Order: sequence, then C-alpha cells, then structure tokens
Amino acid sequence: MSHSNSCLNCEEPISKKFCPNCGQKTDTHRITLKHFILHDILHGIWHFERGIFFTLKEAIIRPGQASIDYIQGKRIKYYNVFYLSLLLIGFTILLNHFYEYFNVSNSTEIGKNDTPNVTKFFNENVKILLFTFVPLLGINAFLIFRRLKLNLAEHFIIGGMCLLGILQLFIVHRFFNFLSESFDPYIFGLLEVISFFLVPLFPMWTYLNVMQKRYTALGKIWRILLLYILLFVQIIIILGLIINKLTNGSGNFYISM
Repeated sequence: MSHSNSCLNCEEPISKKFCPNCGQKTDTHRITLKHFILHDILHGIWHFERGIFFTLKEAIIRPGQASIDYIQGKRIKYYNVFYLSLLLIGFTILLNHFYEYFNVSNSTEIGKNDTPNVTKFFNENVKILLFTFVPLLGINAFLIFRRLKLNLAEHFIIGGMCLLGILQLFIVHRFFNFLSESFDPYIFGLLEVISFFLVPLFPMWTYLNVMQKRYTALGKIWRILLLYILLFVQIIIILGLIINKLTNGSGNFYISM
C-alpha cells in the first residue's frame, strides 16, 4: 500500500508523522508477516512493558515528582497508575494464595478463629477498600497543601501514584515474609521488618517529594503530621463502621491476611 496524502483512518489531509485530526500515524502501510511479527507483536510488547516498568520505578523512586510530571502533561512514558494498581492488587491476591498453600499450619490456625462474614467482605472488596485510600489521601492533601495550587483531581493522581508504591512494598514485604519462614529467618526477617515499616512511611515520602522547596522544614513537618493524624482517624472510623456492621455490633472478628 503506497503512502497517501490523506489519513487512511479519517481521510484528513496529512503532511506530518501524525494525523492532526485522529492522531493515527501517517506511515500506515499494508500488513506483512515480517511487519506483523517485528512491529505489531514484539514492538507492542516492548512498549507495553517499558511503560509498566518505568511507571513502577518512578512510583518508588520519585512518586511525587513523577505525579507532577504527569499532571503537567508529560504522560507518554507512563502507564495508567490506576490500571497498574489493579494489576498489582490481582498479583498480590495470587501471591497470598500461593503463600497460604505452602503455609499449611497458618491456614489451619486461621480456619479455627475466622469469622466468615468479616473475612468474606474484606476478601471480596479488597480492590474497593484499597482504592478508598486514594480519595482519602487526595482530599486531606488538597486541604493541607494549598500552596501546591493543585486541584482535587490532581491530588487524586498523586494518591494513585502513592498507592502504586505502597502496593509494590506490600508485595516485597510478602515475598520477604515467605523467604524468612522458608529459608533464612534472620536476613530475610530483617528485610521483612524494614519493608513493613516503609509502607506507612510512603505517603510522607510521596508528599515530601512533591513539596521539595515549596515549604519550610517546619511547614513540611506539621503538615505531614496533620496528614497522618487525619488519615489514621478516618481509616479507624471506616474500619470500625464496617466491622461493627458485619459483626452486628459485637466487634468479635478475625481477618485472614
């Protein structure tokens, strides 16, 4: 198929690499076996994975500034943080099943104390419960960090990047937990503890990374403390209401992790 002066998708006149109307590449040509294998399959997989790995790395190393880059329009390198969070949640659930399969004694103990309603609710709604962290963090940050001049939706983007980093730390923690019980309880046990304590510190790292020089040291400290106090109180209230509802006010429950 020869190149045309109009877009093959919408027939808009073209003069550059992309159609100004629909955005399709203007070098679209007939599909051959070589093109199908080298471009449509290998090239597509490479770009798909590159976007994922880049976003995962940025969510750990510079979650705040990566969020700001995304908000300011530098988005082509990033994979959607919310889709990626869903993938990690699914992977975490699979990892938990794998862990419980090999940890028979722990599974047996859980079965003796488990309250089905509470465990079933948390297991079936784990995605929703984890994603509630995004609006909680976003709303509180929107009220506290006014000098950043970001709207609520933009704080949700930062919250999504923060959640992505936390999910990665959860996976690392679970992995070290498995290794500490299966191999070396000292080295991997220490790494398990470190990864566990990094999880609640990650929102602080995210917003310190966002703020940088926009606040004084004292301004950063009291705002971060206020953010954590609000998040802690709100999470306790939400969990308390859920558990109270599921246990009919008895508060007698056991949640398998």
